[in-house]
Amino acid sequence: MKVAYVFAANMACTFKLATMILPQLEQGTHGAQVIGMMFFDDNIYTLRSGDPIGERLAKIAREQNILLMVCDQCAVRRGLAEGGFSQCGSGEVQAKGLVEGVVAGCFPQLYAALAGNPPDQVITL
Repeated sequence: MKVAYVFAANMACTFKLATMILPQLEQGTHGAQVIGMMFFDDNIYTLRSGDPIGERLAKIAREQNILLMVCDQCAVRRGLAEGGFSQCGSGEVQAKGLVEGVVAGCFPQLYAALAGNPPDQVITL
């Protein structure tokens, strides 16, 4: 089964991602193929360059071909993207200051990125 995760709830990354999902992905025991992760609100801070959890996740994402995307508007609001609010949703906002491989986007970019390998399930945490 292929899954995509949406990290939307407060502190979803500091608990569910950091202590459950990421260790399982590292150990090969997660039980599903993760094809993408979308990060909203303060959950994007986990992906800042140098963050231990973000760096571990970036390594796994490279190895397992997992999309890591941050909400473009959330990233602009937090100074973690280049571009303005008028560009949000257009695909023009660029992530900055985040771990290698992270892209910024909105739902149109997420759908396009996953279209070639769609998930069987989308799980919002």
